[in-house]
Amino acid sequence: MEKILISACLLGQNCKYDGTNNSSDALNLKLAKLAQKYELIKICPEELGGLKTPREAAEILNDRVVTKFSGLDVTDGFIFGARVCLDLARLNECKIAVLKARSPSCGSDEIYDGNFTKTLIKGDGVCAKELKSGGIKIYSEENFDQLLDD
Repeated sequence: MEKILISACLLGQNCKYDGTNNSSDALNLKLAKLAQKYELIKICPEELGGLKTPREAAEILNDRVVTKFSGLDVTDGFIFGARVCLDLARLNECKIAVLKARSPSCGSDEIYDGNFTKTLIKGDGVCAKELKSGGIKIYSEENFDQLLDD
């Protein structure tokens, strides 16, 4: 069975910055179908990068990842976690990842602008960018249905 990486928060792991997850009943139904077709390898790039949960919200601003209230630069943790994820993808021969949309780690093609105003811009999160550079095809929870049709 082919293996794919998947954001742990989508699978109900409480690793989101605020200590919650991004799971839902509707998403769980689709993920159950995905798990019938693929072996799911759970990742949280931020936790793998050494960041604690819960943690301060962060966004990418001028190629740096900064926290909302303290303005702390957490870029190094995000980069380290992204590299661990790419290593896991290679180790497990993953060619696909399903990542959380718009996240500063996992967002693909669209992320928040770094001003914490919920304004979207074109761009990739740190992990999504790293995985793409390694040849991994990225989907989000909003479009991974395509994987069920193959």
